[in-house]
Amino acid sequence: MQEVIAFGQTSAIVSGRISGGAAIERELQVALHANTKSLLVNGKREPIARYLTQLQVFSFTADDLEVVRGNPDARRRFIDRGVASLHASYLKTVSDYTRVIKQKNTLLQSAAENQFSLERVHDLLSPWNEQLVRLGHEIHRARLDYVERLNRKLEKQLFDRRELMVRYASSLEGKGDLNDYETVLRQRLELRMSAELAAGYSLLGPHRDDLEILLDNREIRVYGSAGQQRSALLLLDLAAISLYNSWHDDHPVFIIDDVDAELDEKRIGDLLEYLEGRTQTFITTSKRSHVEGFLSRANLYEIADGRVRNGRAESDAIPAASGFV
Repeated sequence: MQEVIAFGQTSAIVSGRISGGAAIERELQVALHANTKSLLVNGKREPIARYLTQLQVFSFTADDLEVVRGNPDARRRFIDRGVASLHASYLKTVSDYTRVIKQKNTLLQSAAENQFSLERVHDLLSPWNEQLVRLGHEIHRARLDYVERLNRKLEKQLFDRRELMVRYASSLEGKGDLNDYETVLRQRLELRMSAELAAGYSLLGPHRDDLEILLDNREIRVYGSAGQQRSALLLLDLAAISLYNSWHDDHPVFIIDDVDAELDEKRIGDLLEYLEGRTQTFITTSKRSHVEGFLSRANLYEIADGRVRNGRAESDAIPAASGFV
């Protein structure tokens, strides 16, 4: 957080006004001071869960490629952000579940260090496991529903003739009837108590699940090329945006950072044509040619030497360390 603040300054503030219709306007602000961060809505401090519901933003950046290339936690975060975009209360469910897992892990580590008997561990874990079962069921159900809806929204062949699909993969698959998820999870927690005690952390629950992203029925994380992985992430973002739009009848913000670094010329053209009229889109690029065809329908700004100016009248030559947005 400190690196965001300009050298020689003690704070940084980003603010903006958003409109949710003719009669609804809100001012959002993020204020950074040393190691603290304040989130404000209309000048009033708000918790992060409420702040995040004020403006829905989807992004496509180099870091987001971890969703298709990286570990399961990146894909779980992708699903959870999507669910929260439809059901704001889901953020609290995930927060409560995370708290339970942390408390349970602390207890397991303490029990292992102090060599508690298995019977005592069972008594100590029972209330936490019951909360884990209840919250885990809510998360599993919400994620499964979201992935099914996402799959139906996928423009599966927008960039390629190959077939893209996603599937929610529960860590409890093959352990029982997941239509009765609570019973299966409760039984497995009883059976695996000794293993969890030996490991010192929780081994069971939706925090161990994954999202399978399949291209022609093969995992794109393993078998997909770099270009196919980028296209797959874009298709997932577009499906999430489409689902959000149909759910809320509202256009979210879509941020695409350094578009020419991640996509080739054809994909950029296809993407921008597809997005028109579907989102409020912000794109950063170092090449003016990528946005020439949209000058009459978009605002263009050049950023150079820390300053922003209208870029419509500029020539194709772009100074070093600058770009268009």
